Amino acid sequence: MLNGPNLGRLGQRVPEIYGTTTLAEIEASVRAVTEPAGFGVIAKQSDSEGELIGILNAHRDCAGAIVNPAALMIAGWSLRDALEDYGRPWVEVHISNIYRREEFRQKSVLAPLASAVIVGAGPYGYVLAAHALVHVLTAT
Repeated sequence: MLNGPNLGRLGQRVPEIYGTTTLAEIEASVRAVTEPAGFGVIAKQSDSEGELIGILNAHRDCAGAIVNPAALMIAGWSLRDALEDYGRPWVEVHISNIYRREEFRQKSVLAPLASAVIVGAGPYGYVLAAHALVHVLTAT
């Protein structure tokens, strides 16, 4: 589970948009979905695009990923290149409904590469992303 800039402040940051659930609580809810299906969770957050790319590259042996790129969805071309090269299924998730926000937030340069994209479901979007990823990984 890869989380981009400012997501380390979930629970405190603009609660009227992002809610009061912390990133640690979100990680626990994702584990509750993935672990019974036989998949562990490595959860990382960084405010740096380069560090996120390094984390992604260091975990290429993971079965898949849940990625909230935050604002890097807008112009994170280096992250896009790394995700294109990742070679595993991954789900893009955004807590807020990006289509109800400013126009500049409504186009993700990463989304065309994702196995699925979930927006606007609040922190529960991560749970939906976990279910989607498990489904993709276990479908025959």
